[in-house]
Amino acid sequence: MKILNLFNDERIVAAKMDGKLVDLNLEINEEEKGKVEPVYFDSEEGKSVFWHSSAHLLAHAVKILFPSVKLGIGPAIEDGFYYDFYKTPPFSEEDFSLIEEKMRELVELDLPIEHLYLDREEAIRYFKEKGEDFKLEILNEIPDEKISVYKQGNFIDLCLGPHLPRTGMIKAFKLLSVAGAYWKGDERNPMLSRIYGVSFPTQRELEEYLKFLEEAKKRDHRKLGVSLELFSFFEEAGSGLVYWLPKGAVLRRIIENYWIEKHLEKGYQIVYTPHIAREGLWQVSGHTKYYTENMYFIPQENENYVLKPMNCPGHILIYKSKVRSYKDLPLRICELGTVYRRERSGVLYGTLRVKGFTQDDAHIFVTPEMVEEEIVNILNFSLEMLRDFGFKDFDFELSLRSPKEKEKYMGTEKEWEMAEKSLINALRRLNLSYKEAYGEATFYGPKIDLKLQGFIKKEQTTTIQFDFNLPKQFRVTYMGKDGYHHETVIIHRTILGSLERFLGILIEYYGGAFPVWLSPVQAVVMTITEKEIPYAQNIYEKIKKEKIRVEVDFRSEKINYKIAENERMKVPYMIIIGKREVENNSLSIRKRKEGDLGRMDLEAFIRMIKEDIEKRR
Repeated sequence: MKILNLFNDERIVAAKMDGKLVDLNLEINEEEKGKVEPVYFDSEEGKSVFWHSSAHLLAHAVKILFPSVKLGIGPAIEDGFYYDFYKTPPFSEEDFSLIEEKMRELVELDLPIEHLYLDREEAIRYFKEKGEDFKLEILNEIPDEKISVYKQGNFIDLCLGPHLPRTGMIKAFKLLSVAGAYWKGDERNPMLSRIYGVSFPTQRELEEYLKFLEEAKKRDHRKLGVSLELFSFFEEAGSGLVYWLPKGAVLRRIIENYWIEKHLEKGYQIVYTPHIAREGLWQVSGHTKYYTENMYFIPQENENYVLKPMNCPGHILIYKSKVRSYKDLPLRICELGTVYRRERSGVLYGTLRVKGFTQDDAHIFVTPEMVEEEIVNILNFSLEMLRDFGFKDFDFELSLRSPKEKEKYMGTEKEWEMAEKSLINALRRLNLSYKEAYGEATFYGPKIDLKLQGFIKKEQTTTIQFDFNLPKQFRVTYMGKDGYHHETVIIHRTILGSLERFLGILIEYYGGAFPVWLSPVQAVVMTITEKEIPYAQNIYEKIKKEKIRVEVDFRSEKINYKIAENERMKVPYMIIIGKREVENNSLSIRKRKEGDLGRMDLEAFIRMIKEDIEKRR
């Protein structure tokens, strides 16, 4: 019998057997029935199956409408799916309605989706006859003699699956955009048309998602950052380089000051390291061997210097500037360090992906006995900081070694056991649920990644990373109780990530309407006529003395225009001064999102705004 006969729920899109994701069309026997678990669309794995099947539906429709188009790849992604096509001229959004109509026809046909295996030669012959050059290239990279494919109607595609049992389950879908993408991400390869889409089991879910996308467009940090006068990019200066405008610089300084205050409070020592260092330093660290393509080199007469891509070697030099004892540890060195990395223009994205950025970096030097407690401290510190910025929903991912490929990793078995056990114990001590990702550890150590729920999606911020490479390369040691030198354990750590990226996340999370404590301008004093300017100026001066970020708007414009302008700039408080306010020695207050709060005296207003600031709201 087929697995799908066990269930009667359209939201079940796949199944799990012995922890492995499988098709609902899979044939099983009576003994295997008890091992089957349903996988619903609402789960992460369920969406991946649904969206992957939707990508095949898109490719099927395209091949019917445009038989000469060559197929690339079509995976599920975090928020939908895409498929890459080679077409001249490239696809445009004007083609979407025609493609969507053909997709709907295929859905109405309710075609069965079958998992087949072809002999290698048979698969090569099939895709050669179809002129599918990119599929043939993929086939050449598959070592198997039996090639996994999926078939719906007369459409066949290379795929490991799993997939939905039939096309009729894809009841609601929408093609969203098209962009250019080089085959395999290599600029030397042909440019393909990447069509993005999203799909759902019901029309209601699709409509809700499209409304969400409209709101997301309004919150796009690239547009809001410019309209709120926070930052800019200048092509003549180079792509991927952020220029902080006055208001953005104020916001950045608020974050920096908060960061410094919290780190000093937690026993960190703040350092500054140069932007460049001799190439030899990066040879010792291994960066020139493993990271060259992402580095900027500065030729000198007799040697090269490197524009630093990371802060680690500098912090290690500071640690090694004198002999350290176990009594000096843990030593927590931190820096808001600006680094530079060569990024291809195709991956740059607003402030979320740039070439130069400032990282809230720290390196913690400890003995093995101190590790677990330090991990607990870092996790608590991360949650405390991120919650202060208003984030509430977090995911933790634990990246571990692949148990079957331990030879790929640096460090001893003892070091890996200590590190992995410490990370797991710390998460459990704080009752934090986490996802284990075997094989996702870097070659030099395991790590914890914290992802927070931004407005649009989960965003990577905190990383807690062990490093079994640098202590050996730089011979980083401490004097133990026994009078001998022992290798120091180094923990890399970021909390916010980079300031540029974090600002982009904040903009989208709040839609530019930052909490009062973060707002570059916290209040604006505005007048109805010129006659109120002397009184308004006096109010402005008194508010400013209270260390509140206040501006004036004394322009000869109608008050409704001034209010609208300051609402557009997301100012939390507007203080409106007219004839009555002057006569009554009062203020008329408007609050963002709440509207008119009525009249109050200056002292009451200052108390109210200071309470907002102190409570970080």
